[in-house]
Amino acid sequence: MAGFALDDRQRLDWLRLIRSESIGPRTFRTLVNRFGGAAGALEALPELGRQAGRTLRLCPLAEAEREFEALRRRSAHLIALGEAAYPVPLQAIDSAPPLIAIEGDPAVLNRPCVALVGSRNASAAGLKFTATLARELGEAGFVVVSGLARGIDTAAHQASLESGTIAVLAGGLDEVYPPQNIPLLERIRGRGAALSEMPLGWTPRGRDFPRRNRLVSGLALGTVVVEAARKSGSLITARFANEQGRQVFAVPGSPLDPRAEGGNHLIREGATLCAETAHVVDALTPMLRQGDLFGSAPILAREEVGAERQKEALWEELDLPDILPAPKLELERESQLQDGLVEEAPRRRLLELIGATPVAMDDLVRASGRPVREVSQILLELELEGVVQRHAGGALSRLA
Repeated sequence: MAGFALDDRQRLDWLRLIRSESIGPRTFRTLVNRFGGAAGALEALPELGRQAGRTLRLCPLAEAEREFEALRRRSAHLIALGEAAYPVPLQAIDSAPPLIAIEGDPAVLNRPCVALVGSRNASAAGLKFTATLARELGEAGFVVVSGLARGIDTAAHQASLESGTIAVLAGGLDEVYPPQNIPLLERIRGRGAALSEMPLGWTPRGRDFPRRNRLVSGLALGTVVVEAARKSGSLITARFANEQGRQVFAVPGSPLDPRAEGGNHLIREGATLCAETAHVVDALTPMLRQGDLFGSAPILAREEVGAERQKEALWEELDLPDILPAPKLELERESQLQDGLVEEAPRRRLLELIGATPVAMDDLVRASGRPVREVSQILLELELEGVVQRHAGGALSRLA
């Protein structure tokens, strides 16, 4: 999207739309494409809500203006998806945030990145290895990305301050968790960048940490899991990296240490073993030379990815089906019968094609024989009605 740039008014419209009730990244893109822009989507949302029997809360203009001005006072940058400063790897993921707020140096976002994640209750050996890995990755030209958590994240940021590091926050830029890392974040802002998709003043909740994790992996060409228990949040980051087509690395550990269970399990499932920095650099450097930055397909065992699908509801950013009843929304009446009734055949056909197993939209377009725009419109209606749900990667399954 060369040359794409929002003016201040458009940026406010984008901010209002993404801050409106139940609008997430995928819903945002669908609505903007459907209504020709954020302003058109904001105009249409009240009517969509009325047809569904509910009132959707739109973010008031004054509220968006306050956030906009507060970010300016902090010298933060609000970057839109598609603008030149938006990180290219992050733009490639399915749930890329329409807007990201950045404090620090935006230039660091467009350097090649590696994510380092792991246990909050890290071992001394794990912390030492992380520091060595982060420092040497910086010397090799990579920016280190992590989530500012205790343990491995903290060690990764501290060791890469000089070469460049990005801290991805689960809350707003002014809501730092854990609080003891506020001084570290100040140092990161001076030499690297802090990034958040959440509003200023947003205190992180439980589900916001996995949301942060998909940004950590999305910014990076590869994710290294240093130490992780079998149920660790770091494995969620690895899963996102896998689904995003990025390289997944894991540091092996003693089978007697519970903090090594997650990494050892990832290696068994197909992750690249990382016992030294060269294992990461050697795997990623050819991608930089060839321009193949994002990989093409998950590399971990499909059974492992499938086993985590029960947690996917945490990532359904389209929350509208949870609050809207089932009456049909007729967004357009382009295809009509002679008696003036809306043609139901394409809708029925799509419903027949969508089952409990997620199916890609491209496959639905091919199987239905309908135009992409028409299929996209019908699927939006079905999502708003709570009949289908969208999964990571854009696949859809039947709910009712």
